[in-house]
Amino acid sequence: MQSHAGIIMDLTWGCFYAGALNAVMQLRIADRLVSGPKTAEELAAEANAHSSSLYRVLRVLASKGVFAEDAEGRFHLTPAADLLRTDVPFSLQGAVQLGTLLPTMEAALHIPHTVKTGECAFDARHGVGFFEYMSNHPSIGEVFDKAMAGVSDADNRAIAEAYDFGAASRVVDVGGGLGGLLVEVLRKYPSVRGVLYDRSEVVGQPGRIAAAGLDERIDRVAGDFFTSVPGGADVYVLKRIMHDWADETCVNILKHCRRAMAAGGRVLVVDALVPPGNTEHPSKALDLCMLTVMPGRERTEVEFTALFHAAGLKIARVIPTANSIAILEGVVA
Repeated sequence: MQSHAGIIMDLTWGCFYAGALNAVMQLRIADRLVSGPKTAEELAAEANAHSSSLYRVLRVLASKGVFAEDAEGRFHLTPAADLLRTDVPFSLQGAVQLGTLLPTMEAALHIPHTVKTGECAFDARHGVGFFEYMSNHPSIGEVFDKAMAGVSDADNRAIAEAYDFGAASRVVDVGGGLGGLLVEVLRKYPSVRGVLYDRSEVVGQPGRIAAAGLDERIDRVAGDFFTSVPGGADVYVLKRIMHDWADETCVNILKHCRRAMAAGGRVLVVDALVPPGNTEHPSKALDLCMLTVMPGRERTEVEFTALFHAAGLKIARVIPTANSIAILEGVVA
């Protein structure tokens, strides 16, 4: 069992673990181990890297379950290391890249400012909000899109498996990006039609819809969910949308969905649910990211209940998924 001092020191050095992940991702170490285990010297020769430095990075990651070193000094892939590969479903390369960007890490160092003032650390450090910063720095936006796509891929399948969309005739994915969720839902439910609703520069991309052969079943609609959503659908999905925004903004988005949906319609909020007490859960670390970088937050079921109520809705069911997210099904109150 880790000592009390060990717990504090491990958390203190967290930035170095992140840097180590970024290094092996950039050098494509996980990809290079697909053919079999290799020593740090062999990997360094392939990656044009410094072998003893690479060994020290791999050694600490192996101590955390990312890679495994054998008695001959060769490093092996582990299930965690597999997520750093380029060619696997649900790759977390984008998430590692986003988390280790200098603007993000600088914001993390400004958490004391947030704790003292309540002001978002990213805004305080950079003078603009995260989304505006991305607009001004397209390369950062590309990293963000890649990171979200990797996370979304795992979420999409879990949502389609956990919720029965079979009774719906029309499903709107609000802020649905490139359409990955609709692809999973429509593949599973052949009678359903979808609406991909997002910014014009997003819905105009071919994305996965065309690749899946679903262009005829999905309408692309450009717009701004802060002002309206397409009308007349049975189900509106807000997947990892609420956690980006403050309560008042979330209530307004929910109100748009309530006004737009057909009689008997449903609003599905898909987000992490923060558990009570001292239970360790990914949502608690993610909430620290939201506190630092975004205007939003991760929420408890009680907090979501209040948002639904303020929008004239009530939570009919809370449906767990195979991932760390849950589906909160809202109906007209």
